[in-house]
Amino acid sequence: MIHQRRATFTRAIYLLLFAGLVNSVQGDAAEFSASRGDRASGWLPQSRSEVLARNGMVATSQPLAAQAGLQVLKNGGNAIDAAVATAAVMNVVEPGSAGIGGDVFVIAWLAKEKKLVALNGSGRAPSGATPRHLAGRGAVKQMPQHGIDSATAPGAVDAWDVLLKRAGSMTFKELLQPAVELAEQGFAVSERIRNDWLYGAEVLQADADSVQTYLVDGTPPATYSVFRNPDLAHAFRVLQAQGRDAFYQGEIASAILAKSRLLGGSFTAADLAETRAEWVTPIGTNYHGYDVFEFPPNTQGFAVLEMLNILEVCAPTLGVSLASLGPKSPLYWHLLVEAKKLAYADLYAYNADPHFAQIPVEKLISKAYAAEQCRRIDMRKAGVPEAKGDPVGGTVYLVTADRWGNMVSFIYSIYDTFGSGITVPGYGFVLNDRGALFSLDPHSPNVVAPGKRPFHTLLPGFVMKDGRPLTAFGLMGGSQQAQGHVQALINMIDLGANVQAASDAARFSHAQATNTLQLESSLYGLVGAQLKALGHTVTSANGDDMGGYQAISFVPFAPAAARPGDKLAAAGSEPRPIEGVYHGASDHRKDGQAVGW
Repeated sequence: MIHQRRATFTRAIYLLLFAGLVNSVQGDAAEFSASRGDRASGWLPQSRSEVLARNGMVATSQPLAAQAGLQVLKNGGNAIDAAVATAAVMNVVEPGSAGIGGDVFVIAWLAKEKKLVALNGSGRAPSGATPRHLAGRGAVKQMPQHGIDSATAPGAVDAWDVLLKRAGSMTFKELLQPAVELAEQGFAVSERIRNDWLYGAEVLQADADSVQTYLVDGTPPATYSVFRNPDLAHAFRVLQAQGRDAFYQGEIASAILAKSRLLGGSFTAADLAETRAEWVTPIGTNYHGYDVFEFPPNTQGFAVLEMLNILEVCAPTLGVSLASLGPKSPLYWHLLVEAKKLAYADLYAYNADPHFAQIPVEKLISKAYAAEQCRRIDMRKAGVPEAKGDPVGGTVYLVTADRWGNMVSFIYSIYDTFGSGITVPGYGFVLNDRGALFSLDPHSPNVVAPGKRPFHTLLPGFVMKDGRPLTAFGLMGGSQQAQGHVQALINMIDLGANVQAASDAARFSHAQATNTLQLESSLYGLVGAQLKALGHTVTSANGDDMGGYQAISFVPFAPAAARPGDKLAAAGSEPRPIEGVYHGASDHRKDGQAVGW
């Protein structure tokens, strides 16, 4: 009896202590004021080691999604299959960032074809999307930022289907099942994801179906609570049973059109039925011996290449070297920011749908054009760019690789947090608000028009070396994407960082519209005062606007030798297993992880 009382008392004390611990953990993280510990070796501020694996790897910003993709690889699927499975789960666990109501861009190395390919899975404006129509709806100076008039036709599901038909080995029935189960059973909401939910709550409040689907008693789900979305599970089950046509011509299409009509939108059945992803050619430049590839317009990819060219060509002309200066020098950051201003000036002047506008991409990404830009950089003072609005963030980036050498750089978004804020009833997903990035200026190459794709921020990146795939990488976050790509690449190419250290290093984010330069706090303390002296408007910031990076690199064995037990592929089938090691990285600014086997 005494032992029973003692055990009961002990359990009671444990439960009280545990409750106190949970309450403490659920409090404001800023209250925790301990100093950060150091690693035991290498670059001490690095958040974690690279993840190393032989047979395959997945990296994205949410662990459950990464693990779903990894399981596909273990079950015999390839990197293309794993990318679709991972993306579907990301719709469940990061619903404010991405989903089947949004768009997809992919750059992938297809081992069987020995070819780098690019797929544009972005949707087009609906039939009624004209400046005149929108003016009649109250939009005169600026595109609607949310609501049905901000939505374009969702391209994601078609892109998944097109990608799988070219290079996948599995079907929607298999690949969407992890997302179905998670949507039905629920997932626990992390601190970061709830923070995003809070940001999008006002947008969701404007639509009754969004309130019913994504809010709990009118508010975002609590941190660590379990959130379920049975309607989204139903949407995935429909796709499993009926394929992509259910989304564009079947029951899901009917639900989208009904919601659009209810809200006075201008979508037609043809707008959805004619949605088709498009295979395009990646654009690239060589930077210090590495071939860097980005996505062509309608994305901001050419800004990355222009910025790299300016840095490579102009640094010697200006009497400096990024590698020699290093990130402790204010001039290192000054040069990066000035190059960014020049590249983004061209980005905002020219980027549009190439089917509707002529964009001088070849000129803009040429070394000769970069040389012309050198005279516009003054190493003694900051330049003032023409003010232009900067796109916001709210995106998912994921990367996959498999035992046969396929590597997929995959970015996926509904644009701003919770997109248009419009949920399709019965199917649990929100429509994107990519139309917000159109212009109403009739002289702009990006002026809104029916069937036109808007200026897009989404950027998958890829690096080749000596004709072989080296690194698939990306960095989500609106206007941060192109400038973030460059910072990560320079960390690796100029400074010798591994793929994880390249992410962990402090970043800047420059806003063209306000000419404001944000530096992460440690970087601000190091060079903020000197950059202010050069004329920059500098503020200290946390990681919120610095984007979320993921990457996988492949390092081959030398010399290559077959492993005991490897089974060679039959003639005409998948290539033989690769000989080397994948190195994976995931941004500590997000929740994610790189996982491999």
